Amino acid sequence: MPYPNTVLAAWQLTVIALVAVGTLTGWLVAVFIAARPSHRAGQAAQALPGESAAAGTEQPAAPGPAQQAERPAAA
Repeated sequence: MPYPNTVLAAWQLTVIALVAVGTLTGWLVAVFIAARPSHRAGQAAQALPGESAAAGTEQPAAPGPAQQAERPAAA
């Protein structure tokens, strides 16, 4: 005896197709976002216009509070 109602309705096929296309689109968007080059280095260089971004010209940073605490106090 054949199974009744084994044929999907048009709206069910439409939902299946939309879910598949939506998932594929979301995956492709995520891949392209993850693969694009980072622009943070350029933004960091623009944030400090007075300093040179060339290699070898960077000045050492001033010691922070944690580094100052490690040094013995001058007597």
